[in-house]
Amino acid sequence: MKIDPITLAVMNNRLAAIAEEMGVVLGQTAYSPNIKERHDFSCAIFDARGELVAQAAHIPVHLGSTPLSVRAAIERLDLNRGDIAALNDPFAGGTHLPDLTLVAPIFIGNEPRPFGYAANRAHHADIGGIAPGSMALATEIYQEGFRLPPVKIVVGGEIARDVMTLFLANTRVSEEREGDLRAQIAALTVGSARLLGLVKSSGRATVEAAMDALKEYASRLMSAALRELKSGTYRGEDFLDDDGFGTGPIPIRVAIKIRGGNAIVDFAGSASQVRGSVNANYAITLSATFYVMKCLASEAVPANEGLMRPIKLLAPAGSIVNALPPAAVAGGNVETSQRIVDVLFRALAKAAPDRIPAASSGSMSNLTVGGFDRFRTRHFSYYETIAGGAGAAKGRPGASGIHTHMTNTLNTPIEALEAYYPMRITAYHLRRGSGGRGRARGGDGVVRELECLVDSNVSVLTERRKIAPYGLAGGGAGAKGKNVLVRGRNRTTLPGKTNIDLKPGERIRIETPGGGGWGA
Repeated sequence: MKIDPITLAVMNNRLAAIAEEMGVVLGQTAYSPNIKERHDFSCAIFDARGELVAQAAHIPVHLGSTPLSVRAAIERLDLNRGDIAALNDPFAGGTHLPDLTLVAPIFIGNEPRPFGYAANRAHHADIGGIAPGSMALATEIYQEGFRLPPVKIVVGGEIARDVMTLFLANTRVSEEREGDLRAQIAALTVGSARLLGLVKSSGRATVEAAMDALKEYASRLMSAALRELKSGTYRGEDFLDDDGFGTGPIPIRVAIKIRGGNAIVDFAGSASQVRGSVNANYAITLSATFYVMKCLASEAVPANEGLMRPIKLLAPAGSIVNALPPAAVAGGNVETSQRIVDVLFRALAKAAPDRIPAASSGSMSNLTVGGFDRFRTRHFSYYETIAGGAGAAKGRPGASGIHTHMTNTLNTPIEALEAYYPMRITAYHLRRGSGGRGRARGGDGVVRELECLVDSNVSVLTERRKIAPYGLAGGGAGAKGKNVLVRGRNRTTLPGKTNIDLKPGERIRIETPGGGGWGA
């Protein structure tokens, strides 16, 4: 069945709107500020083969890798009506353990096979492990939290109590986890109903044909974008500061071969996987490549599986960009993903110098705080990523105080944080002058200072504290970030990756990196 351009555009927007509505439901019904306020989640729709056909404008690091989780669930489980699969295994398409993915099959009438799938992924603020927040320094995945291979969390429309009980027994904040998990289930219910409504109003044949046509359209647009570039091999290199255990700087290298509307992205020469948690699994590297290639196109490419058809990804097994178990991976998702983007853009700047921006802050500047809240008589676990400066581009300065590239969350409002947790924000403002100099200046980072009101355990997982975000075309580097422990009048600079205990009245101050400048 052929789809005319107008119908194709309408179907693209209607499918994306389903994913967006799923996100609205998830955000409004979630318990934790991380999901409700920061919107640290993603939603998407998949066809009968488990291929991505539409996604909401949520978190890039989630969306490029979620298809691998969906296919893992399909391959390992027999999903029937009313079933929902759950998994967080980074070696089965997941990203890191706090990111829990749910997958629901969608059936039409009495048909024996699913017509499609709805899926979402949300960051749970604690999933067990050696420290609250599940983002502490670790040397193997077993220290990072509860690892869940594909299992059924809902069977025939009813919660699988044994699986739920096992899941909740492995977190410090079980009530919050159950609330967030049920919000994910509610979002899938809405997504399934909306897709069936679309089939009813537009016809099954039309929807199926549109799904296939949208993937083919994305593939053609991506090929056209690659053909606009001069054929050749473009190389980039950048470094992670360290792994938290003395290894560093850690090189990531890429060679992008572009020819005839196709590209080979090869990470050969990158460092071997390391002891600390900055190892990225294959799903993370795929996500970062998906994101960069979508940004490369001069016109909007539908974010679906077809986009990667003209692109071949090579990531050596056992490397920092394709780590093997039992590697620790919490930081690979949030920090190494950002550096992979930096490396890819640095290589592509040689192919499209007028379109590629300088490096942005290059770190999600992760902060997790947990302990026992004596005011509310309950355990708590708080997680946030902190914004930085965006890199400048030709004719455009970088934005200040913004989440860039693989993160797309909001900040946690001070009012929500202080109402929910035993913490106080004592400073929150732009870090003036931290953007790199240039004809177009890089964006400024931010300063966020948090005071603990009870005994707390704090984990800091950050990058760009030793190696600054690069400028392009003669532009200056952005300022490096800085982490500071404030005890009375004493200030101590902390490593980029650390885990410490704080007493009431002590503060942690995060100064995030600025973006690189563009042009001399």
